[in-house]
Amino acid sequence: MRIFSGIRPSGKIHIGNYLGAIKQWIELQNKNEAIFAVVDYHAITTPFTKKELENDTLDAIFDYLAAGVDPNKSALILQSQIPEHLELSWIFSSITPLSWFGRVPTYKEKVESNPEYVSLGLLSYPALMAADILLYGTTHIPVGEDQIPHIELTNDIARRFNNIFGKTFKRIKPLLAQGARIMSLQNPLKKMSKTGDSGIALSDEPDIIRDKIKKAVTDSGTEIKYGYDKPAISNLLTIYSEFSGKKIAEIEKEYAGKGYGEFKKDLAEIIVNGLKDFREKRKKFADNKDYILQILKSGKEKAQKQAQQTLKNVKEKIGIII
Repeated sequence: MRIFSGIRPSGKIHIGNYLGAIKQWIELQNKNEAIFAVVDYHAITTPFTKKELENDTLDAIFDYLAAGVDPNKSALILQSQIPEHLELSWIFSSITPLSWFGRVPTYKEKVESNPEYVSLGLLSYPALMAADILLYGTTHIPVGEDQIPHIELTNDIARRFNNIFGKTFKRIKPLLAQGARIMSLQNPLKKMSKTGDSGIALSDEPDIIRDKIKKAVTDSGTEIKYGYDKPAISNLLTIYSEFSGKKIAEIEKEYAGKGYGEFKKDLAEIIVNGLKDFREKRKKFADNKDYILQILKSGKEKAQKQAQQTLKNVKEKIGIII
């Protein structure tokens, strides 16, 4: 398999990103060709500042490496350093019906979240996403179920190109994430977010983690029980299980008759201890900027060869003189 995946640097990467995506990347890179990207051009389709973008991009790189992305096994790239992403995106934008762009659920969600920041880039970002994926001859992409519409649209764009200009792109197959789906600590009906206090960042200091778990919402009553009618405590039980390795039924039994206070206190310590090695590795990467720059340079060299070949082929197909 040839794998591609990336995360927008729009806030700090959290435990939900790790358990739902990055953890799977680490396993996939051991037996497959893999490219993992920090997709920074996607981050500018929603409100940002120069400082936020710079800091979040560097933070994402540190997090990838500390979590286990191995530049000797996979290519770690910064999307903006490979201009072929934008070139292929423009070509896709030019052949894709306008109506296709508005059907992706996340577009509607972002419009609702930031109605004053609705741009052409936000509408057409699926073309850039398709370019990200298809540039590298990707065969599989790890995603959560909520991201399936993005893969379907990528395949629709690839199929449309193939129908007009001849067979060029393969169909992308989704690899459904095997990790748990982690929800917001403040609203367990929504996914954990990289912004605000709804999530626990991988880089959070121990006292911040303890405070966030302490303030996490809970359900009515005091029973530590998993169930559809207890979304808040079910989410916390899932996090406890993922970090401790214990089955949820085992945790329920352990805390039978005990209140939320003791459970949340123990959960916080389990997360703090579970991220201890990550924090130590991350600090080493953050203190070695030259090494980070070398990793990105190496990743760019690995990935750009394939990107250039794909774009050359596409230009020939559509009649661009090269």
